[in-house]
Amino acid sequence: MSGVNRAFLSFRVATWLGWQIESNWTDPFLFFVYSIIKPVTSVMILVVMYWVITRTDTTSPYFAYMYLGNAAYIYVGSILVGVSWAVIDDREHYQTLKYIYVSPIKFYFYLLGRGMARFLTGTLSVVITMGFGLLVLRLPIRLGEIDWPLFAVSMILGLANLALMGLLLGAATLQMARHFWSVGESVAGALYLLCGAVFPIDVLPAWLRLLGYLLPPTYWLELLRRAVLGSEVSLAISPSLAGLGDGQLFLILLGATLLNGVVSIYFFRWSEHRAREKGLLDMTTHY
Repeated sequence: MSGVNRAFLSFRVATWLGWQIESNWTDPFLFFVYSIIKPVTSVMILVVMYWVITRTDTTSPYFAYMYLGNAAYIYVGSILVGVSWAVIDDREHYQTLKYIYVSPIKFYFYLLGRGMARFLTGTLSVVITMGFGLLVLRLPIRLGEIDWPLFAVSMILGLANLALMGLLLGAATLQMARHFWSVGESVAGALYLLCGAVFPIDVLPAWLRLLGYLLPPTYWLELLRRAVLGSEVSLAISPSLAGLGDGQLFLILLGATLLNGVVSIYFFRWSEHRAREKGLLDMTTHY
């Protein structure tokens, strides 16, 4: 079997396995109800906070700016955290990582497949969240005015970048024997603050704003907002990126994705080698 076929087979099997793990813990009806209630309740928390702080209705462009960023950020928890969590889940919970590792698959693509399963469940949450916002909260978004080509390419690049960042995090997790349970959530929480998910990075202190400029999700979220809300609305709320056109934002995101791809391959190989040398692949800490 060629390397490409092995990579594709590893990805496909891991996607199927991840979906079984994500959806097979209960009966289909309860899973469906949970999939609806969870994103809606999360959104309502955000809505109540917005009402209490701003005292304005949900038809404000700023609310749409915040709501869209929060909805897109669901993918961060699903993909970035999901890819890295697969290492912990298989090693500590199911205790199958050592068996998966010695099987004839490519472990790099296996983790990507596990991330794809989380992408599917995350997409369901994103669709429900945006549908609730459009139908119930009356977001000022017109589907006919969305720049769909820009939306599509920025979404694809952004999701690919999140998957690669998840591989970097998963590679680091391979080497950890302690204190790894909260690593993914900590990284996701930091990105939530620094990338302008619910508020523009302009409100951050200068030194934190600089960190935001170094993170690819900042440019991904900005591209999505320009595609959906229009450049005028996005730039009026977050003028710090006004000097960058759509093409420049796209090139920055593309460059960051390619860089993360190259770095993830070499860092993952090094982490695998180090984990084998230290006996971390078949270790169960119960920590």
